[in-house]
Amino acid sequence: MYAIIETGGKQLKVEEGKTIVIEKLAGEAGDAVTFDKVLFVGGESVKVGAPTVEGATVTGKVVEQGRDKKIVVFKFKKRKNYRRKQGHRQPFTKVVIEKINA
Repeated sequence: MYAIIETGGKQLKVEEGKTIVIEKLAGEAGDAVTFDKVLFVGGESVKVGAPTVEGATVTGKVVEQGRDKKIVVFKFKKRKNYRRKQGHRQPFTKVVIEKINA
């Protein structure tokens, strides 16, 4: 059984036991997380939401809170002596999916 959920402005396909990396959520490692925006549930029987599936939830456990690799944002205009250098590290949450309730 699998489901498609929406979190952090993105849609992800999740399965039980799978580890996903998503936008930062509040909570420490070991905390339980529930995703209510379930758009689709597939497997033996298919349930399609309009826009979400009624009563369907996906539960998971936070494994890790972290920050991604640094990216460099460099702005440059030729012959104008304009240079701006800035770094960014995106925070993320690693979640292992425990159960799909449909």
